[in-house]
Amino acid sequence: MDFDYQLMFFFSALGAFNGLLLAVYFAFFAQKKQFSNYFLSLLLLTLSIRIIKSVFFYFNPNLSGIFIQIGLSGCILIGPFLYLYFKYCVTNSAKRWELHIFPFLLSITILGIVYPYTEHRAVWSSYIVCGIYVQWLIYIIASFKFIKPAFLKIFRKKEKLTSIDIWLLSIFVGVILIWLAYNIASYTSYIVGAISFSFILYLMILLFLLKIRKSTSFFEEKEKYKNKEIDDSTIEQITQKINIVKEKELFLNPNLTLSDTAKELEISQHNLSQFLNNNLNISFSLFINELRIEKAKKLLSHPNLYTIEAIGYESGFKSKSTFFTAFKKITSQTPLEYQKTKK
Repeated sequence: MDFDYQLMFFFSALGAFNGLLLAVYFAFFAQKKQFSNYFLSLLLLTLSIRIIKSVFFYFNPNLSGIFIQIGLSGCILIGPFLYLYFKYCVTNSAKRWELHIFPFLLSITILGIVYPYTEHRAVWSSYIVCGIYVQWLIYIIASFKFIKPAFLKIFRKKEKLTSIDIWLLSIFVGVILIWLAYNIASYTSYIVGAISFSFILYLMILLFLLKIRKSTSFFEEKEKYKNKEIDDSTIEQITQKINIVKEKELFLNPNLTLSDTAKELEISQHNLSQFLNNNLNISFSLFINELRIEKAKKLLSHPNLYTIEAIGYESGFKSKSTFFTAFKKITSQTPLEYQKTKK
């Protein structure tokens, strides 16, 4: 193997290896044990399995058929894990997630038993792999609805992209590029998919590190509180007082700040912020917006009282656009769509 091949093997294999390490990190070592981490971990795992298969097959054409079958089969779960990760990040819910996993897992297992790759390479190349790529594309398209608001921010230029917006957009574009790389491999080179994965993965790691330095809130993992745990008595005190925000409807004030809320609850701003992040796994802005959305839902259930735009203002939002964006992000529906379900 000459130097160029060695270099190509190194970068493509290193990307797959790092993908496996990140999968383990998000599954077991990420600071916040959020359910979304497991979907991200499994997404990276399935991508890495596919890449590893490509790398070894490219540099060893006599690779075992079973290894190739496992690598190709793993692709059937890339789309579902992408969709479930985005759904949980945006809606904080992944109900009936198993319906997106087990039917495909069972199907590819049965196909692998009935048509093992070693004996039916033509069937895999002509039908099974094509079907997997089509399914992967369908899930990519379905996932777009969860990051559509972030895309709109880019074109409207009225709202800044948040760290999580940038992260999700990076993953979405990265998965699309990897899908494209494998689908144009016949026109370029089979190793393009593996190299593109390595490049995208390193770019995302760089983005992650830069955002960690610029913002302590990326991924909602608050390192600033790591060595400053609040005591149990303070936690109990805040737990008892936090409902005041809802009872007095403080959230209806569109200019409500963390400082104002802390003053009303007679607790320190720092302790309130730390309580929300560490104990409720939520930022202050999201905490307030969820209360506003609950208020909006009640008003939307009585369509004759207000227009949808007025409901946004009545619920504490500053503008129609922030209301629609927050409502879509939290409920996965527009206010009008939600209202129609209540008729």
